Amino acid sequence: MRRASLVQAAASIDPARVQTTVTLSAHDRHRRRIRMVADDGGDFLLDLPNATHLRDGDGLLLDNGGVIVVRAAAEQVIDLHSSTVEQQVRLAWHIGNRHLPVQILPGGSLRLHLDEVLVTMAEGLGARVERLCAPFQPEPGAYDPHGLVGAAEPLIRWAR
Repeated sequence: MRRASLVQAAASIDPARVQTTVTLSAHDRHRRRIRMVADDGGDFLLDLPNATHLRDGDGLLLDNGGVIVVRAAAEQVIDLHSSTVEQQVRLAWHIGNRHLPVQILPGGSLRLHLDEVLVTMAEGLGARVERLCAPFQPEPGAYDPHGLVGAAEPLIRWAR
């Protein structure tokens, strides 16, 4: 079985080394060690040193030198749009208070997994709610190497 033991940032992937893709939900993109099935039907072992938040476009470096590119699956999500900065900050505070994964979209709108309780809350706070089936790429935590620019020591080793 093929084995992927390093994550390669999207910008540094050599297209000639790409062997296939694997399409995963946001939940399934946070892994350390698990057997996975690529989009071409071939299986491989994801065997990373630490649990890692994989992002759309990241590469999984295989022991044979090939790369499997990670794709974000379309999921049931809601986009929350506000008409004022104050409304958006209030909405963000309530979401953060619930420790929910959130994606910040261009223009400042927020994307979350679909949850009818959140829809009711957001509408009650004056947000316009848009239901979609789209990729979900939540913000990384403060200690994730993708998210903490200038960190002295990343938590995982990224292939270069």
